[in-house]
Amino acid sequence: MISWRKTLLAALLPVAASVVSAQIVNKPSVGLELAKKIAARAEAEAAKNQWTMFIVVVDDGGNLVFLERMDGAQLGSLDVALGKAKTALRFKRPTKVFQDRINGGGNDSTLTVPGIVAIDGGLPLMANGVLVGALGVSGMQPAQDAVVAQAGASVVAQP
Repeated sequence: MISWRKTLLAALLPVAASVVSAQIVNKPSVGLELAKKIAARAEAEAAKNQWTMFIVVVDDGGNLVFLERMDGAQLGSLDVALGKAKTALRFKRPTKVFQDRINGGGNDSTLTVPGIVAIDGGLPLMANGVLVGALGVSGMQPAQDAVVAQAGASVVAQP
């Protein structure tokens, strides 16, 4: 009986291994080294303007890769920055798109969609046309957050 089980197991292992390998997907994503470079560029822009901010980088699954709180940044900006990054990732567009839709007036159902932070300062990070993560910045006015986010996102756009 034991030898029969071993034979069956030996026969099934290659099949199981091929099923598992067929399910694995290799895809680009923001890693820690790149996230640090993005945040450093964003921080330099903020510091140049004497702005204090939270800078958040998430990977292609919305997982936090890097978080920076500049000295003096208001604590409430943490959740806003993370929300901006996740919004930009989930919807593959800058958070300014949602801010503009709401500021445009009228009856916009955008406010009813869960997980949207409709404030400028969140950007998807694209590399070679592939979404690899997102960046969220918060601490100042939305237009200022956007300037800092754009500086950080420019790291990914470089060769």
